[in-house]
Amino acid sequence: MILRLTTLSLLILYPIAWFAPLMRAGLLPLFGLSEISVITGLQSLWGSDVILALLVTFFAIFAPYLKTIGLALVQWDLLDPRAQPVLHVLGKLAMADIFLIALYITIAKGIGYVTIETGWGLYMFSACILASIALGLLTERHLRSDPGQ
Repeated sequence: MILRLTTLSLLILYPIAWFAPLMRAGLLPLFGLSEISVITGLQSLWGSDVILALLVTFFAIFAPYLKTIGLALVQWDLLDPRAQPVLHVLGKLAMADIFLIALYITIAKGIGYVTIETGWGLYMFSACILASIALGLLTERHLRSDPGQ
């Protein structure tokens, strides 16, 4: 029951993480914002690079949310547990978004003209992704130990 409730809580925490500040930046010409969240970053990308915006939208929004919904459906016996490998791939794709954000911060800090500080939203978003991966592993283990579920 705790596994199910924790998974459902991610459906609330993800949208909060999308709007939370990932970083605060100064003198960043691409965004021109003081605080950048997943949503504000996507808004800027849609105006400058549609292909990258589609990729980041998939990595940051759709992949983790679809994985969490699928995981909840497996836990509530509404989706066949054989869908687990697909859910693992979605979790890995969501992790790619965190890698892209970390790479962006590293590159921008290396420029020297940009001041970037990570925001609490980056940690929250990362925690949601990692919790989703852990819940997927725990669900798989639970299904193996109780095949009648």
